[in-house]
Amino acid sequence: MEEEETYTREFTYGINFNSNGGLIGGLAIKSAYHLKGNWYQFWSLEGVEVKHPKEYPYINTNTGATYVRGKSNYMFVLRPEYGREYTFFKKAAESGVQVNGVVAVGPSLGILAPYYIDYDRSRYVYNPQTRTYYRTGEVIISSEPYDPDIHNEALILGGSGPFKGLGDPSFKVGAHAKAGVSFEYGRYMESVTGVEVGVLYEAFTEKIPIIPTAENSNHFTSVYLTLYYGRRR
Repeated sequence: MEEEETYTREFTYGINFNSNGGLIGGLAIKSAYHLKGNWYQFWSLEGVEVKHPKEYPYINTNTGATYVRGKSNYMFVLRPEYGREYTFFKKAAESGVQVNGVVAVGPSLGILAPYYIDYDRSRYVYNPQTRTYYRTGEVIISSEPYDPDIHNEALILGGSGPFKGLGDPSFKVGAHAKAGVSFEYGRYMESVTGVEVGVLYEAFTEKIPIIPTAENSNHFTSVYLTLYYGRRR
């Protein structure tokens, strides 16, 4: 009969996917310690992007670049958290799947970064005979915070990327709680590969202005999936 796996510490890191974060939501690290019996406690840190549900990319047909119409801010969230983990089914030392229940709570630090676009500031002149505009002089491309009230959509070349606005951040404070189930697999006792799925609720002290022209909220609910890998001893 194969011996069950026992360990006192586990450290994992992984990639987070969630219903508020697009293709890849963010990254996560976690350190777990054995308490007693099937109970473990853990500290973890997640860094994710939170998107507005009305974010739709528009494509500039001339450049192929994309931008989000009406968006004024990126929203990134750091989530330090403390949690408990209960092992429902333990795996054997060299095979099998371990199933855990997970609950965690913690503060949320929201980082708002202005949404920048690449904008064509070149001089254009209208030709009434051809009913078209043509550029005169040199090409002038400016990277600036997007304001739909002053920017002509026809001259938006695309988004400048999230790192452009991180030099001028603002901060929002909140808290979050999550509950989920993890499934772990490892060929050997000292390594672990797994997936965690669950639901997360997060609330901030004020509304988050991601798209000012749409309805914005101070609380978010998401379904998440985290793929992780790590070591234990």
